[in-house]
Amino acid sequence: MAEKADSTRARLETVEPVGKRVLIRKDEDKKKTKGGIELPDSIEIPTITGRIVAVSAQVENDENFPIRQYDKILFNPKNAIPVDFESDNQLFVVPVEDVVAVFRKPKR
Repeated sequence: MAEKADSTRARLETVEPVGKRVLIRKDEDKKKTKGGIELPDSIEIPTITGRIVAVSAQVENDENFPIRQYDKILFNPKNAIPVDFESDNQLFVVPVEDVVAVFRKPKR
């Protein structure tokens, strides 16, 4: 049994962006307005926010891009490349130039 678990772990894949790119998990599209109105299933408010899952080494080592893993970001989805990796996650590889804002909590 232990051998089977070890071989399963060895086959797990990861996605690592290369170049000036980040891997993001897109936030769920909204099915409710801020006012509390439930939208029909055929209508959703598309979101362009997400969390950074992984940062390429090139971006991580560049001071011009102050983003880190787990940051919540606003991004332009035009050049986002969907990653068909896990069916329950909306993963996208996004050029770092398409990250237009990072949400930060104010320092006290």
